[in-house]
Amino acid sequence: MKNIIIAPSILSADFANLEKEIRAIDVGGCDWVHIDVMDGTFVPPITIGDNIVKAIRPHTEKVLDVHLMVEHPETQVEAFAKAGADIITVHQETCVHLERTLQLIRSLGCKAGVSLCPSTPVSNIKDVLHCLDLVLLMSVNPGYGGQSYIHAVTSKIEETRSMLDAAGSNADLEVDGGVNTATIAEVVDAGANAVVAGSAVYNKPDYAAAMSELRELAAG
Repeated sequence: MKNIIIAPSILSADFANLEKEIRAIDVGGCDWVHIDVMDGTFVPPITIGDNIVKAIRPHTEKVLDVHLMVEHPETQVEAFAKAGADIITVHQETCVHLERTLQLIRSLGCKAGVSLCPSTPVSNIKDVLHCLDLVLLMSVNPGYGGQSYIHAVTSKIEETRSMLDAAGSNADLEVDGGVNTATIAEVVDAGANAVVAGSAVYNKPDYAAAMSELRELAAG
C-alpha cells in the first residue's frame, strides 16, 4: 500500500471555529496541516499571517505545512519559523535568489520547499535540488480553493518525480489543487507522495471518513 501524506488545507475550514477544525483533522488522521498564506499581490486574496500559525501550533503536533504565496517571501520566513512552521514553501516565481531563500529556511530549523504554478517549467528548480525538502506543484492557478484539477499538470508530476529520482533526492512531491476522490489516483500514480486536500475534506460531514477514502483511492 502506498504511503500517502494527506495535508488538509485550512483555507477551506471554518475560521470562526479554527481550533475545533484543526483538532478535527488531527484526530481524523491527517499527516500534515496545510496553511495557505496569501498577500493580495502574488495572488488576489489576502488570507492569514504568522500570528495564525502561532495560534494553531499548541493545538496539534502534526506537521505545519506553510505555503507562502507572497511576494518577497524571504522577508517573511523567519516570522513563520518562529511561529511554529515545520515546512516553509516559497514560490520560485517570487524568489530572485531562490537558493539563498531555501538555505535561510533550513537555517531556521524548518524544511524548505519550493512551489511552481501550473505554467512554470520544472526545469526552473533543477539547480536547487540540493537544498530542497519538498516540491509543491500547483495543479490549479493559485489563489482560490475549490478549483478543478488541471490535467495537463499530470505529466509535470511525472517529470518532477523523474528529476528527483535521477538526482537521488528524498524531497517529498506534493500536489495542491483540485485533488479529490476523482483525481487523487491520477496524481499519486504520476509520482506524488503528498496531496493537499481542502474542500475534499472540509466540505464533507465526516473529515476522518473523507481522508480514509482518499487514502484508499490513492492506494489503487
